Amino acid sequence: MKNEKTLKALTKGEMEVMNILWDAPQALTVHEIVAHYAEPRPAYTTVGTFLKILEAKGYVEHHRRDVTGRTFYYSPMLTREKYTIQVLNDVKDSLFGCSAKRFCSFLIQNEELSNEDLREIMEMIEKEDV
Repeated sequence: MKNEKTLKALTKGEMEVMNILWDAPQALTVHEIVAHYAEPRPAYTTVGTFLKILEAKGYVEHHRRDVTGRTFYYSPMLTREKYTIQVLNDVKDSLFGCSAKRFCSFLIQNEELSNEDLREIMEMIEKEDV
């Protein structure tokens, strides 16, 4: 992802909206996004503000279903996987001196992994034919 434009980080509220959009099978309106929240739901205007910010940051785009319609439908411009890769690469580069080895070592040492977890990780590494 080194050649791709680095997007600005998401706040917790923006991330909630993105997760709703990523999980949706099609573009959603602000009302539909609000309906996906658990109670207490945020205000329509709050979600609308998040969407404007997300659009300015390059995470979402909107369109109308018909020319005369006033309702905007929002959809993500990148996948959850691409965002996750970007975030993890940023963490690796900024906190671990661009070292994937140091990043992985940190995770393994600071997570409570069972022997079974470690075995599965080793199997994944061996399958990669590194």
